[in-house]
Amino acid sequence: MAHWRLKEIVIMSVLAVVFGVVYLFFLPVGNMLAALMGPIGYEFIFGIWFIVSIIAAYIIRKPGAAFLSETIAATVEMLLGNATGPIIILVGIIQGLGAEAVFAATRWKHYNLPVLMLAGVGSAIFSFVWGYFYSGYAAFGTGYVISMLLLRMASGAIIAGVLGKSISDALAKTGVLSSFALGKEERKKKVAS
Repeated sequence: MAHWRLKEIVIMSVLAVVFGVVYLFFLPVGNMLAALMGPIGYEFIFGIWFIVSIIAAYIIRKPGAAFLSETIAATVEMLLGNATGPIIILVGIIQGLGAEAVFAATRWKHYNLPVLMLAGVGSAIFSFVWGYFYSGYAAFGTGYVISMLLLRMASGAIIAGVLGKSISDALAKTGVLSSFALGKEERKKKVAS
């Protein structure tokens, strides 16, 4: 974080706190879906738990934004009462690493929709591998496990990638992100049009 500005650290932290709260509020939704459909029900909305890594990385565009924001959000979620306790921090680290790996593969230079969607998929894959061993997915049939993975990947791409980009773009259009990489890109678009 040697080349981070204070504003970038603050916005990343604020986003992480906000989404730590959002994550906690989505737990009952996931539980309801799981009660109705079994464990696969959670997969439909799993992308919500990756969204801050996409938003923070898209706005700030620096190494570590995805990883740090997701880790801080998970810590906030734990402090606010996530029943899983401190293990949720490890889950946040894993999810953040999944998104960060995709941005790293582009050398933190590309933040278009396909890359943001792939970052959501990266979080989905990393978290699924963890969940496979930690949560005992091996007890399910192969087809069920593959369906869970595919749904989580789709959720990561759509909820984290597409929705994350939409939220960030909407914020950038208000001008509140004018001193960040995304805000500067938005200004260039306005000048060009």
